[in-house]
Amino acid sequence: MTVEELNSFFKEAFPGGDGEGCPVRFADGRRAVVAHRFAASQLRPGGTISGPTMMGLADMAMYALVLSAIGKVPLAVTTNLSINFLRKPEPADLVAEARMLKLGKALAVGDVTIRSEGSEAIVAHAVVTYSIPRRP
Repeated sequence: MTVEELNSFFKEAFPGGDGEGCPVRFADGRRAVVAHRFAASQLRPGGTISGPTMMGLADMAMYALVLSAIGKVPLAVTTNLSINFLRKPEPADLVAEARMLKLGKALAVGDVTIRSEGSEAIVAHAVVTYSIPRRP
């Protein structure tokens, strides 16, 4: 799927949710870049972006990567997501970059780095596995 197709699909599949707040900037089947627009409602005590927000971004980035590699297969689902929070992100937009480590017939494995927009410092790193359903 192209960036335009992914963004259109996410708007349909997640109305009022991540489809609007996490636009895909790049995707080519090997790498995907997804942004997350900052919202004050996603802050936790201490003024940092919450862990569940970053986990959702990592998952969305991997979903975009998988779909860019295999096409529109909406029922490809997360089977594992392991994340390490490395430093406190500032209350600002985030950018996730997903890289495909292995794409098989049944599973896709990738890693995702998350940074604050404009910064090189990694705030979180995730390894994500997706299950790919059988296709007729």
